[in-house]
Amino acid sequence: MTDNSIFTDKTVYFHSFGCKLNFAETSTVGMAFAEAGIRTVRKGEKPDIVVINTCSVTEVADRKCRQAIHSLHKRYPEAAIVVTGCYAQLKSDEIAGIPGVAVVAGQDKKDRLLELLADWMGSGSTQVQVRDSKDIDNFIPSCARGDRTRCFLKVQDGCDYWCSYCTIPRARGRSRSGTIAQMVDQASAAAADGAREIVITGVNIGDFGHRNDETFADLVRALDAVEGIERYRISSIEPNLLTDEIIEYCASSRRFMPHFHVPLQCGSDEVLKLMRRRYDTALFRHKMEKIREAMPDAFIGVDLIVGARGETDALFRESYDFCKSLDISRLHVFVYSERPGTRALELGGKVSPAVKKERSAQMLELSDAKLRDFSQRFVGTVRPVLLEHTREGLPMSGFTDNYLKVEVDAPVHLDNTIVNVRLDALSDDASFIHATLMP
Repeated sequence: MTDNSIFTDKTVYFHSFGCKLNFAETSTVGMAFAEAGIRTVRKGEKPDIVVINTCSVTEVADRKCRQAIHSLHKRYPEAAIVVTGCYAQLKSDEIAGIPGVAVVAGQDKKDRLLELLADWMGSGSTQVQVRDSKDIDNFIPSCARGDRTRCFLKVQDGCDYWCSYCTIPRARGRSRSGTIAQMVDQASAAAADGAREIVITGVNIGDFGHRNDETFADLVRALDAVEGIERYRISSIEPNLLTDEIIEYCASSRRFMPHFHVPLQCGSDEVLKLMRRRYDTALFRHKMEKIREAMPDAFIGVDLIVGARGETDALFRESYDFCKSLDISRLHVFVYSERPGTRALELGGKVSPAVKKERSAQMLELSDAKLRDFSQRFVGTVRPVLLEHTREGLPMSGFTDNYLKVEVDAPVHLDNTIVNVRLDALSDDASFIHATLMP
């Protein structure tokens, strides 16, 4: 066991890249550091420790992580830099050679960062602890909100799907999860700590419980019974794992919000096969129509990749037309990135950077139009909003039940409170809605 007295009066700065899952894990690490007596650095101070939780979903993500490590070392040359996350799992040797790095910790070592820091303090040599992803089988729970209003509950980690473009199975390991009992306990603790909204997160959350003879649908029903939590959101779920049962239950639930995020990745069946996805456009359309039938007001976000290998001009147009035909709220558009070790590199049909850029611009324009159209439907209506992000003298912001961002003049004591607001007018760029607090 680590002697926490060695951390007395130490300060830490946290920097997290990537997804909601990374944010949840960084927040949990922050709580462990605080329990050890390490204080989060205040503005203007120089930290003794820098913790960077990295992403590696694209080459751009890798580059940003490398730049951040170099930049933070230059800014805080005396600080011990701790690097964990996906980039650390995949490129540990590369990271260990960067000046200032004290610890490189793989995905299953995030609960041992204090121990590894102590080892570095004792030896002065860089501590590298990374296990082959195929051997990672432990689930490290996380339920944290940091300085945010919403709480992020990690229910699952890793992935067994091996899509041709993706490094996540190598970066996160095999699919694994906690138990329903553990997740209910964490949600109950979050409620006792004042959380009102929980975002259910993971790498492939629909795969929850497959080793424990439990299902994600079972988890949804169990979490819905937790007292004190007023809202749940499902962060992202594969279309083939989003069952009609889950959709119907969420539609009848008081606590599960009318909000889904479902990855499509491409609206062409031919490209979906090249990507090794486990559904086709017919199934995806069914899921979108089922959600809209059960929850007419639901916000539906959809992930999309443009410029994947094999995506010809004709297949891109097919994808564009399919996306345009869907009654969805927003596209989250990603440009395909070549990743070492992926099966996609064995494919032909490489798309030029210029064409990728143009295709991305077209899809983003379509997304903007869909968001504006969806948001405009609700102008003039009254909806519940969880107020958050208080800054004295500025409007408060928050999200409606169906995930429309609003700004509203409200007293600061209403922070972390659900109130009714009237949606008055879209902002110029439709990124939020001006609203009025209802009496």
